Amino acid sequence: MIDIHLHFDGSLPLELVARQAKKQNLPYADLSEAELRDRIVCPLDCGSLNEFLARFEIPLEILQTEDSLREAVEAVLETLKGQGMLYAELRFAPQHHTKKGLTQEEAVLAALEGLQRGLSDGRIRAQLILCAMRGDGNEAANFETLKLAAKYLHQGVCAFDLAGAEALFPTERYEELFARARELGVPFTIHAGEAAGPESIRAALAFGAKRIGHGTHAIEDPALVEELRQKQVVLECCVISNVQSKSVESIEKHPVRYYMEQGLKVTLNTDNMTISQTSMAREVAFVRKHFGLTAEQEKQLYLNAVDGAFLDETSKEELRNAIAKAF
Repeated sequence: MIDIHLHFDGSLPLELVARQAKKQNLPYADLSEAELRDRIVCPLDCGSLNEFLARFEIPLEILQTEDSLREAVEAVLETLKGQGMLYAELRFAPQHHTKKGLTQEEAVLAALEGLQRGLSDGRIRAQLILCAMRGDGNEAANFETLKLAAKYLHQGVCAFDLAGAEALFPTERYEELFARARELGVPFTIHAGEAAGPESIRAALAFGAKRIGHGTHAIEDPALVEELRQKQVVLECCVISNVQSKSVESIEKHPVRYYMEQGLKVTLNTDNMTISQTSMAREVAFVRKHFGLTAEQEKQLYLNAVDGAFLDETSKEELRNAIAKAF
């Protein structure tokens, strides 16, 4: 019903990929949908993190035009409507969409236009989160992304994020970036504790993060788990994706049930609907199968997502009422 951690580049309908490949005359334009599926969709028993990340190659090559970005956001929203979703926060890194001449701002504006089109029928609520990327030599690009998040805040953009190779580029490096985010009044979430340990989550909390993307490795530090509980930091858990990306060794070792038992503010999310071949319904069913999940616990996961959503209180109350009616 609510997804607050969804990368739209990893959630493209395959028919859109095929159509845009032909329209842009890309090298793989002649691939069938089945062949595209083999290249993009990741199996649950993915062999490595590199294999998982390779699945983004084609979607990112597709999304280098204003037309494709508009169509992508609108198409993802149509998928979510078909699933009966109430609210979603779609995230992407504008700097990944500048390889063929677009500026970051042009990429953001195209995504916002797709968002407006997708929301026009009133069947779902959604906003965009702009991601900075971990890496070398892209500091200026990251600050530009932050500037755009500030410029379009409350105009379809709701927050800022940091994603990318966490193990190679520690969260601590980005203190200045998030100090500036605080100065600008831009809300933010941070991918942390996915490919690195508890120290990454601690750094994110020190920056002022009220939401953590994934956070699977918090379990290694009981004191950190207690801090997350006390502060009621929202954890954006993406169970199927975590198994595929090797953030956890196996589904049995995923800490989602432990976090719930410890009173942490856990949410379930899809991360990448197409690459992980998932949906909110599948994530819930997956957790129910492997860990047990009552209807009341499922309801609480959605209420936690509402609490963590980058929304005003009136909108949150409307979502809480809709969830209450559904259960």
